Amino acid sequence: MTTKISIDPITRLEGHGKVEIFLDDAGNVENVYFQVPELRGFETFCEGHPVEELARITTRICGVCPEAHHMASAKAADAVYGVEIPSAAKKLRELLYSAFYVTDHATHFYILGGPDFIVGPDSDPKVRNILGVIAKVGRETGLRVINTRHRCHQVIKTLGGKTIHPVSSIPGGVSKGLNEEERKEIEGVARDAVEFGKFSLKVFEDIVLANKQYVDLILNEGYSHNTYNMGTVDENNHINFYEGMVRVTDQDGNEFAKFNPDDYLDHIAERVEPWTYLKFPYLKKVGWKGFVDGKESGVYKATPLSRCNAADGMATPLAQEQYEKMYDTLGGNPVNATLATHWARLVELQYAAERMLELATDPEITSDNIRTIPTKTPSEGVGQVEAPRGTLFHHYITDENGIVKKVNLIVGTTNNNAAICMSLKKAAQTVIKDGNIGQGLLNLVEMGFRAYDPCFGCATHSLPGSMPLIINVHGRNGDILERVRRD
Repeated sequence: MTTKISIDPITRLEGHGKVEIFLDDAGNVENVYFQVPELRGFETFCEGHPVEELARITTRICGVCPEAHHMASAKAADAVYGVEIPSAAKKLRELLYSAFYVTDHATHFYILGGPDFIVGPDSDPKVRNILGVIAKVGRETGLRVINTRHRCHQVIKTLGGKTIHPVSSIPGGVSKGLNEEERKEIEGVARDAVEFGKFSLKVFEDIVLANKQYVDLILNEGYSHNTYNMGTVDENNHINFYEGMVRVTDQDGNEFAKFNPDDYLDHIAERVEPWTYLKFPYLKKVGWKGFVDGKESGVYKATPLSRCNAADGMATPLAQEQYEKMYDTLGGNPVNATLATHWARLVELQYAAERMLELATDPEITSDNIRTIPTKTPSEGVGQVEAPRGTLFHHYITDENGIVKKVNLIVGTTNNNAAICMSLKKAAQTVIKDGNIGQGLLNLVEMGFRAYDPCFGCATHSLPGSMPLIINVHGRNGDILERVRRD
């Protein structure tokens, strides 16, 4: 008789999800299903709106990474109108985006992913959280994390008009420039962010890399996958979050594809499964072969580690130094250890802080030339950025008046969906044996997906069947009198 174990809800993620683990008669893992019981539906209800409104509407997909949707949407609107934005406007957008990356990656390391390593994967769930992290690393560290995030959010507010759900990017550029006083303030924040990046990497080195048990866990085969890797690179094949070519490398680190974001449909297709609202993108030229590894499978990843694997390096010196250290320590590019994504995320945080400082000290950043008024008839356009969780595509088709007729979104977590499912199953099969189940073991299973920093609010775009519904009727004493379910 098959036994089912439910991890519901799964913890420390953006959105809602559950994991269903099925054991065979011997108590070993037979199968694992990763399910997300929520649906956004933005692709449909964006239809009928003027395209210039979408950069404000799509930010509501997520309160954690609205900046990513704002940038991808604004770039798609630029493309719809066929307008090239001024250099200063591009730098202002990227400056905001770099500040956002610092806050987002700090959130995941210290609050969502960090407790597994800093507090320990087997620790009591009551302390395996941000409070447990602060207790371990000290109150001053906690205050430093909060202060860095707060100041970077103030940068986002200055440049984007709002702390959350920015509104400044419009077709042809941005609606607000930067004065010298604001620039100096942002420069100070950027300099401190660079030091915060160095500090966070030192925390990782002292707590994680210095602990052989943790290093062995990172390198454990149960957390390893040989998939293709995807990320955006500049002309030197260095990581770039805001713009560039999308590069895909294979399991040996060789370039498999490199394409302009406009051509994404030539390279990516999406599959629908009946048991989840998330789609499964895969590489068209390889094809869908199921939830399996290897060159014959079209499954790819687009995580911070995948971006590092798909690139030849970082574009800033401190981040490049840490990039080289990571690969020297873990055996060279590519690294297939899923849990090493936490390290790659900190390397990216360092790059984002350095890039933020570069832009804040660029003489052009205070230019008044921040918008080109669109003059062409709108039609169709693709906007793409690297969201913290992976490559993000916004694709809009409008009529001649700029009214949206069709929207297609492929978000970071969706790109990683197949790999997340594979990681959960492999982790479960590795740690659950002979029916031996405990809180610590189940957390080790959750670590299989938590490294991806998934955002399920962003990722749910498919409606394969009826919405699940469970109604519990309780008596006055709280007992369940009747349960009606449709799932």
